[in-house]
Amino acid sequence: MDDEARATGLAPASDRDPKGHSQGPRRGRRSPYRHPRQDRHESGGGGEGGLDVSGRTYAALDLGTNNCRLLVARATRDGFRVIDAFSRIIRLGEGITSSGLLSEAAILRAVDALRVCRAKMRNRGVTRSRLIATEACRAAGNGLEFLERIRKEVGIELEIVDRETEARLAATGCTPLVDPASEGVILFDIGGGSSELVRLGRCAPMQHGPPHPEIEAWTSIPIGVVTLAERHGGVTVSRESFEAMIAEVAIYVDRFAAAHGGTAGLHLLGTSGTVTTIVGVYLDLPRYERRRVDGCWMTDTQVTGVVEQLLVMGYEDRVANPCIGAERADLVLAGCAILEAIRRAFPCERLRVADRGLREGMLVQMMREDGVWGHTAASVP
Repeated sequence: MDDEARATGLAPASDRDPKGHSQGPRRGRRSPYRHPRQDRHESGGGGEGGLDVSGRTYAALDLGTNNCRLLVARATRDGFRVIDAFSRIIRLGEGITSSGLLSEAAILRAVDALRVCRAKMRNRGVTRSRLIATEACRAAGNGLEFLERIRKEVGIELEIVDRETEARLAATGCTPLVDPASEGVILFDIGGGSSELVRLGRCAPMQHGPPHPEIEAWTSIPIGVVTLAERHGGVTVSRESFEAMIAEVAIYVDRFAAAHGGTAGLHLLGTSGTVTTIVGVYLDLPRYERRRVDGCWMTDTQVTGVVEQLLVMGYEDRVANPCIGAERADLVLAGCAILEAIRRAFPCERLRVADRGLREGMLVQMMREDGVWGHTAASVP
């Protein structure tokens, strides 16, 4: 999938519904996070908000159970500007459900991807970085040995973060997409080996830089698309096996909803390959376009329609879809099952989709710590 955006001539994605119609009152607002091609059209020196305000070049790397992702960015007056990016599906957690260990094949895929990331950081002159590993390395019996091998073979130091940190970083990265007219959101991040749920209140606006997330409650579910698909199957998924996946996830989601339920005035906000894939399929995109996906709204009925469409598609049809492909064809329905458990526990009419999350959260956190928007480290969530 192409992680950059192609100019479409439409209003920014944050102001459009999935069919391209304007959402109205937020017309003209720019996202504080700009990616390379999008940046040329929205902030390439044409306005004060796009001017770099810090001499530092930052990097944020997220090594997950399924993906390896990197962003390299510089701070601007109202957020940051991405100058390089990388994303590759590596399935680091493949087989961990049965063996409890990272496999040699998965480690080699990670080493190759991380070498690309290291080269990009060096070529871009990165001066500050945060490089994290999540659920696969938390769960694997050889997770620490893997980190030492990466240090020796690749020359970078990875940090295994706990689930609370992962939830807070995702919230920080996604707050610009919270509808300011809402009472808050139920944010979810469907990962490869774990999934995070965060209840956010109204986000505190800042004079400069992205808004602060107001975290009211959070939980981490030890289930992701890779682990769920390995247990229930992802190539052939019947309605019975789909419901079985939902039931497994619902045990955790319903417990969180019982303690922190109530959705009046709230909307859902999802960040993951699952929800971005759903938007891509709904829009029938000939190829994935970040600009058209990030910030899009979908109604509950529209989401249900896409999930039903995916359930009746065969594996080969999913492979052939340009927004799914061979890398996600056996995982997308597991992701839909996790999403369905969340939607049933937190019924909301609207879902906003984010093609952003942990990396953006890390960038914002580092920039706040450095005071690039006039804030001190004490303001960091």
